[in-house]
Amino acid sequence: MNEFSAEAMGLVIREYRLDQSPSMTQDELARRADYGKGGAVSISRIEHGLISPREHRLAAIALALRLTPEQLKQEAEDRTRSLAHQRGQRPVKLREQVAETKRRYAEVNEKAAQRSKITQEHGEAFYRVHDVVRDEFFMRFVELAKSISGAPEPERPRQEEIESAARTPTAIRIGAMSAGIANAIRGATAGGAAGAAVGGAAAYGAFTAAALFGSASTGTAISTLSGVAATNATLALLGGGTLAAGGAGMAGGILLLTGMVAAPAAALAAAGFYVLRRRRNKKEEERLRIEVEAAETALDQSQQGFDAMIEVLLRAPDIMEYVSVHGTHALEKWRAGLPPEPRDWASLGQDGQERYKGFLRVAGCLLAVSSINVSALLTAEPDALREMDAAIDETLRYADRTIRSIV
Repeated sequence: MNEFSAEAMGLVIREYRLDQSPSMTQDELARRADYGKGGAVSISRIEHGLISPREHRLAAIALALRLTPEQLKQEAEDRTRSLAHQRGQRPVKLREQVAETKRRYAEVNEKAAQRSKITQEHGEAFYRVHDVVRDEFFMRFVELAKSISGAPEPERPRQEEIESAARTPTAIRIGAMSAGIANAIRGATAGGAAGAAVGGAAAYGAFTAAALFGSASTGTAISTLSGVAATNATLALLGGGTLAAGGAGMAGGILLLTGMVAAPAAALAAAGFYVLRRRRNKKEEERLRIEVEAAETALDQSQQGFDAMIEVLLRAPDIMEYVSVHGTHALEKWRAGLPPEPRDWASLGQDGQERYKGFLRVAGCLLAVSSINVSALLTAEPDALREMDAAIDETLRYADRTIRSIV
């Protein structure tokens, strides 16, 4: 992991931005670094030390500032040490110590509040597009697929493929999810999950649970097909639908995430009494200082996990938005060309059958993206976080490429 703090990186980026000739605005830096809509807000948050850019975004920012990523990281590491040295020099007088601790206490609470705000903002944006693509693509495809009898079962990964690799490739995992969706469609046709009596988010929740936790022909649960690493908790890709509707739902999911990011500040609540007191003795001051330092450390240690979570909440909606726009259009064209009911597999023709298989693959990609367990990123140890981050990046890249190639 990098040896620089988000605060230090933000200060360095801000200084280099302002040192450009002429000075570069946050909006200009965002555009040059290929941030999307609202990129200036992200740059502002980076410069205020609230979030730290992931590797590919850091590289783009460095290029925009005419630096290499290594130069930017080295400057941030140097600044981190400088800031730590400054804060290590505590005032001598009790009154000045009290003022400093009070200031740091306020900073911890403000940072936690800002993290919660950022999480809620991105979480709500994710859920908005997620709910649209759920209703307008995923569930519409399911309803159409249920009307087709005799559709063949998709090829499943062989047990040897799963057990022979340290981590099952993304293509196999998403293939397994697509197979799970096909099985759930057959179950729904027989009156099981997502039957006609259940609608909306509840149907989606029941359906995706059946798809994720149904059994493969080998007897291996679909949810375990993320590989050996997942079984020993170093890779948490399938979290039972942390972000999928039908679990805690939109409000519940956001409350879970905002509660987790604010946890370090919540631990300071009991110490608030001493902050409000106009005077406190040395023992009380020492107690509060220790608690504030512990909260600062907890925030610093969770920074990379928080950054990884926000990156997922930024990238996943882009993938879903593409399906919402292009996938729903392609699905409607396919629906218009279907033969009248009752319809069977042979009546679709080769083109119709290929579209069915493609939409099934898209649905598998959407399920993989929407079930990424982002809350696990906040509590992961450094080694596990690296593995999880790499696997999630692979999932998002693969899903994006596959969806665009189909629709």
